[in-house]
Amino acid sequence: MSNRSPLCIGIDVGTSSLKAVAVDAHAVVVASAVVEYPFDTPQPGWAQTDPEVWWIATCAALKQLLGDARVEGAPIVSIGLSGQMHGLVLVDGNSAATGPALMWNDQRTDAVCARAEREITAERIWQFTGNRLLPGFTAPKLLWLRDHAPERLRNARRLMLPKDYVRLRLTGAVHTDVSDASGTLLFDCANRCWSQPMCEALAINADLLPEVFESITMSSRVHERGAAATGLPLGTPVAAGAGDQAAQAVGTGIVHEGCVACTIGTSGVIFATTNVWRPTPNGSLHAFCHAVPNRWHLMGVTLCAGGSLRWWRDTMCGDLIARARTEGGDPYDLMLAEAAAAPAGCEGVTFLPYLSGERTPHADPFARGVFLGISARTTRGTLTRAIIEGVTCSLAQVMTLVGESGVPIKNMRLSGGGSTSPFWRQLLTNALGVPTVTVTQPHGAAYGAALLAGVGTRTWPSVDAATSTITESNHCYPNDASGDLAAIAARYADAYESLAPWFRRAISRSI
Repeated sequence: MSNRSPLCIGIDVGTSSLKAVAVDAHAVVVASAVVEYPFDTPQPGWAQTDPEVWWIATCAALKQLLGDARVEGAPIVSIGLSGQMHGLVLVDGNSAATGPALMWNDQRTDAVCARAEREITAERIWQFTGNRLLPGFTAPKLLWLRDHAPERLRNARRLMLPKDYVRLRLTGAVHTDVSDASGTLLFDCANRCWSQPMCEALAINADLLPEVFESITMSSRVHERGAAATGLPLGTPVAAGAGDQAAQAVGTGIVHEGCVACTIGTSGVIFATTNVWRPTPNGSLHAFCHAVPNRWHLMGVTLCAGGSLRWWRDTMCGDLIARARTEGGDPYDLMLAEAAAAPAGCEGVTFLPYLSGERTPHADPFARGVFLGISARTTRGTLTRAIIEGVTCSLAQVMTLVGESGVPIKNMRLSGGGSTSPFWRQLLTNALGVPTVTVTQPHGAAYGAALLAGVGTRTWPSVDAATSTITESNHCYPNDASGDLAAIAARYADAYESLAPWFRRAISRSI
């Protein structure tokens, strides 16, 4: 019998990396492991991944985690899963993927969305689900495959989301949870069950859908093949888990009405917890089930927030990458230092962060990234700052919709890469117009998944109890240090409105 503290493990299947964390009974992360991987963009507007990539990364991350001296020999009491939402994975009768997974940032489905809205009407879709039919959601991907790759549907026996493919390989179970199911547009979020009327309206076979559970439910156990591949103990309980944003909310303590989060990862998200089901008119914000039983949330998404900065790093900042490698630092710190030294407002340079199209507030799959207003005086630091200001303006637009929804805003917590920079943190605080804090727990969705698993096995009696140890730091208050943000935001909004017709004419031909 081990005298080590029992551990809950959380796994987050991200867009470009998989993270695993081990959490003890005091809700402290004792070890973590990260495995990076690419995704494919075979055509403009497409984003897809071989699901096997996620399973290989899962095995590698868990072997690294379980081999850590702080974990080795400790009892593993439960596993929690989280992952990128909206992705479509189809498997055949042998549980083999019928093709690449279509990811959340894939924008190829605009035509099928427009057709479905004409045939069903946007109003009925909203009545069934509380949400709009958007290109990134799961249901339109099924409709696209029906039109363009029908053999994949003919061979498919079950549908699942990215984290649930990992569950399949780990346990053999075809399960999902209410928060991740919410993003398929096939879910009745008000009643927390699959929407038969929506499936019938889209002529989607409901037999494809996985069994759905509340996030804290221990719905399956690690089977023999899963144990052999990962090193996890045979029979370890596995929780239903949560979509990445709901798990991130748990991991940062956004579990009560009035708590709002702004998270900058690959995407940027404003997330507001609600105690009741309250979809916004016309689905201007996503209205989904929370990972906490009997709670919901409103959410708006900037598709390429931190992803814009990562593109800029990889494309134009090779010297900073090399310098950071030599000095043992982070190239993002060097990039942000250049940006902070550039003038507020970037001397008129505006960046639209639409590298993957945009979701909130525009729902425009044809939008693309643009620099406007470049002059002979423009420096790389100015362009970097323009990216940060553009992403910030996009998130501020989402925040406006949250304010208009009537959800109270008592507390705003920042998380993700952007929150680690004092410069960007202050800019966000000024743009959002409310005081902000960060939290002491940096592990986000993987940490939230571990807490949900721990609640499921009674390590903690409730999600509220599990998140009670999360503390706040870096209190930040709006000031006038970011220049005339109203003018910057107006220029940003005008840039999109002016270019939107061109995007539709020119970009739509290439998708």
